[in-house]
Amino acid sequence: MANVAPPSSRHRLVGQPLLYSISVFASLGVFLFGYDQGVMSGLITGPYFKQFFNSPGPLELGTMVAVLELGALVTSIAAGRVGDIIGRKGTLFTGALVFTIGGAIQTFTTGFVVMLVGRVVSGFGVGLLSTIVPIYQSEISPPNHRGALACMEFTGNVAGYATSVWIDYFCSFLDSHLSWRIPLFIQCIIGSILAAGSLVMPESPRWLIDTDQDAAGMRVIVDLHGGNPHDILAQAEFQEIKDKVMYERELGEDRSYTTMWRKYKRRVLLAMSSQAFAQLNGINVISYYAPSVFEEAGWLGRDAILMTGINAIIYVLSTMPPWYLVDRWGRRFILLSGAVVMGIALGFTGWWMYIDVPATPNAVVVCVIVFNAAFGYSWGPIPWLYPPEIMPLTFRSKGVSISTATNWAFNFIVGETTPYLQEVITWRLYPMHGFYCACSFVLVYFLYPETKGVPLEEMDAVFGEEERLDYESERASLISNSPSDQLSVSSHRRPKISNPAERGWVSRVLYRNDRSTYRPIGDGEE
Repeated sequence: MANVAPPSSRHRLVGQPLLYSISVFASLGVFLFGYDQGVMSGLITGPYFKQFFNSPGPLELGTMVAVLELGALVTSIAAGRVGDIIGRKGTLFTGALVFTIGGAIQTFTTGFVVMLVGRVVSGFGVGLLSTIVPIYQSEISPPNHRGALACMEFTGNVAGYATSVWIDYFCSFLDSHLSWRIPLFIQCIIGSILAAGSLVMPESPRWLIDTDQDAAGMRVIVDLHGGNPHDILAQAEFQEIKDKVMYERELGEDRSYTTMWRKYKRRVLLAMSSQAFAQLNGINVISYYAPSVFEEAGWLGRDAILMTGINAIIYVLSTMPPWYLVDRWGRRFILLSGAVVMGIALGFTGWWMYIDVPATPNAVVVCVIVFNAAFGYSWGPIPWLYPPEIMPLTFRSKGVSISTATNWAFNFIVGETTPYLQEVITWRLYPMHGFYCACSFVLVYFLYPETKGVPLEEMDAVFGEEERLDYESERASLISNSPSDQLSVSSHRRPKISNPAERGWVSRVLYRNDRSTYRPIGDGEE
């Protein structure tokens, strides 16, 4: 290994405190677009908001809410290139700054058109943040904690949504136009904090090494390991990343979207499908229009916003079990079980609205809460974790940008059409999204490989695309220092692939050479 050991990190934040500090600040990014997704839901039912915008109709409301997704769609595609050029940290700062400007335009809007402009500008910031935050988080996280940290990040997103709902509720008691301008202005405050925080966060070590800034990359890895430049785990971590970078360069392929599609088409399609079904499964019918859903069920005015706030608290709590479960149960089981519960809850929501009995308002609240809790446990966090996991370093920014763009494209479709569909097909809207939940179950069951505990540099073995190189294992975790872990660093391991006969017959037919049942060889099996 090259002599790139940095000076002592005695005066810097190091080890677990650094890792969790990074996660907290990165989570502000997803808190921000969670807040922005939820803030409009309570405003569009307020009397002063309706008065200011001359009682907008369903298509106008849908456009005002969903136009943010168009802005996010544009920059989420561009973020793949931007993230490779200016780095993860620079993209995070830019996204926070742009979002803050958009929030200011919304706050001081003079009419419908200006509000649309503000929503689009905020969308530009959201597109950058929603693409780069999962990449940044995955690249600084150890494999045995990667899922948990990503799920904590999603909790930040839902906390942002819940915060916006409750701010909408309390501001609804204000007898002026401040009732809707204050919630919009709070976006600017949060965005400014994130922009300032991003200036002191370290850059992704993988991006630094990939751009030949080896000393800076090693410094970040050492800090994440505890600050000792001679730590064998830090050195092994650096060497593994460097070897992977050099191997990709030796292949002599460019990093265009065309090459990514040709070489990693299956991974890109899986990443895109995870984000598409996260929206088709119905979450933004609730997130954007929960008060409208509750009004349709019989709750009126401020009571509809209050029910939305109660639902949001339970939604936040539901995102916490995956912190513990995602790296134990795995991604597949969580997605499958979540799809089942969500589909059942949506079916019952439509049924209670169809029969329209005195118990319908309370029953719909229960169904919506169950649906939100199931989504927060499953299809909420995993589609943000899965794409950066399965994409290789050389195409990670571009692959995640495509999957995130898919999220915002379907986000826009759902946000734009929901008010119209609520009027036209009424209760049938909810079983329709329940059908999409069933489709997502089938897709995951047959096509999604498990990535639990697999180092990023070893993901090729999961997809059976090539034999893994003899890298030092990334299980030289960024926050692990146990003797057993140090012993494992010095062992050259190859992935052990389970017998294909253990897989389902459809999976064997579709992917005969697929080695998606990856598991590392144990210490006693070498």
